[in-house]
Amino acid sequence: MKRIRVLLVDDHALVREGIRLALTAPGFQVVGEAANGAEGFSEAARLVPDVVLMDISLPGDSGLVVAARLRQEVPATRVLMLSVYHQAEYVLEAVRIGAHGYLLKDTLPADLREAIRTVAGGGTHFARALSSSGAAEAPPLSPDTTASLGQLTARERQVLTGIAEGRTNKEIAGMLGLSPRTVESYRESLIRKLGIPSVAGLTKFALDAKLLR
Repeated sequence: MKRIRVLLVDDHALVREGIRLALTAPGFQVVGEAANGAEGFSEAARLVPDVVLMDISLPGDSGLVVAARLRQEVPATRVLMLSVYHQAEYVLEAVRIGAHGYLLKDTLPADLREAIRTVAGGGTHFARALSSSGAAEAPPLSPDTTASLGQLTARERQVLTGIAEGRTNKEIAGMLGLSPRTVESYRESLIRKLGIPSVAGLTKFALDAKLLR
């Protein structure tokens, strides 16, 4: 069995040790550890692990800042955020910067392993964090918003979902069998139809519309 190579980035040695013990199960290999954002980025660039498990609160640059840089410069590595914060703004920011999942630190070991498997396999893992934050329990859409959503084509909804999952135009293009330029055209169409100019706004709309799994 090919093991999932994991890098742990957390400033608490006790937390790293607990995660390391949780990942002694078959199918996982902890390839390195780091105690701050700079070390985490350096080790990820050197090792190119399958998954970086990244704490949000780190000395120096936050985990979100480091994760955004990793998505740009080490795109082969998947990023799974780890945090004590359950507030919606943290979860939504993790989505916006392109992280592939968000875990709370009270997660059970079995759920941690499942989340890493999901992210390593190309999926995303935000469900529990979104539920805990309340972001997934949005009020009913207004009639105008519902009408706007109804104007979107199936392809536009797919592109919107990709944006909400933090994917780049290139990644969405590869997923849907389109060119990046075509994806950019769909993105412009979404902005025009929904009247939402920012990625964060589109992400929030997708969450409210239950398009993000």
